[in-house]
Amino acid sequence: MSNSVRIIEMGPRDGLQNEKAPVSVEARIAFVEALVAAGLSTVEVGAFVSPKAIPQMAGSDQVLRGVSHVKDTEFHVLVPNEKGYDAARAAGAEVVSVFAAASEGFSRANINCSVAESIERFKPVLTRAKADGVKVRGYISCVLGCPFDGEIKPKAVADLARTLWDLGCYEISLGDTIGVGTPLKAKQMLRAVAAEVATDKLAMHFHDTYGQALANLYAGMEEGVRVIDSAAGGLGGCPYAPGATGNVATEDVVYLLEGMGIRTGVDMTKLLAATNEVSRLIGRPPVSRVASALNAKTRAAK
Repeated sequence: MSNSVRIIEMGPRDGLQNEKAPVSVEARIAFVEALVAAGLSTVEVGAFVSPKAIPQMAGSDQVLRGVSHVKDTEFHVLVPNEKGYDAARAAGAEVVSVFAAASEGFSRANINCSVAESIERFKPVLTRAKADGVKVRGYISCVLGCPFDGEIKPKAVADLARTLWDLGCYEISLGDTIGVGTPLKAKQMLRAVAAEVATDKLAMHFHDTYGQALANLYAGMEEGVRVIDSAAGGLGGCPYAPGATGNVATEDVVYLLEGMGIRTGVDMTKLLAATNEVSRLIGRPPVSRVASALNAKTRAAK
């Protein structure tokens, strides 16, 4: 295990877009600022998608502009097509993300098109981003299972990862969207993908529906992956997977890594404060086990 792991904070986008209670632009800006102050230097802050489809992400342009004063930080935004890219660039985006699914069923349910059609939609984005000097990150959903198609073959994930890499994505984030994976399956999938895209260009984006996310992340780290997507407080979920929880909680990831002697640069006290504030806004406690334990400890000390 190397002593370097990069954490990509997903809470303001992947987390909040699945929460029922919308959070104001001002509160989202404050949330991002608090996460950065806690030591998280890469944060996905919004999505340039239809506000009718995902109202929680309305005002992402204002959020991105609102945090533009923060230095030494990389802010990511999700864009589904050229229209989203135009809006993101107008708001000052320097890093954008595109997404595809390893599952035909999920692709049709989520964005109403086939996997191949989804790639055609964002091909122009990658072409223009290259010309503009904008970095593009690629997401793959359902890499360890799909609510519609069931088990996903590692080769399907590997082939799609290669496609995204060849199109110009600088990094491929592999998402266990419904959180059904287990460590051995995670390793098998990562080995298949690593045969097509170098391990140091891969990230793990594991949800914790069945409580396996940390174990899967550890397994992936054993395979050499050193980038982890996480969400403060375990925010989020999946509308197509009943009971699916959000991304693995940033607090839990930081606790694991620091306990292994891997420095994260994250101040747990400040991260917990940011998590507690956003949890108050959405009206439910964090699902993070570490946040729950630390909050209970604080209450007991009063």
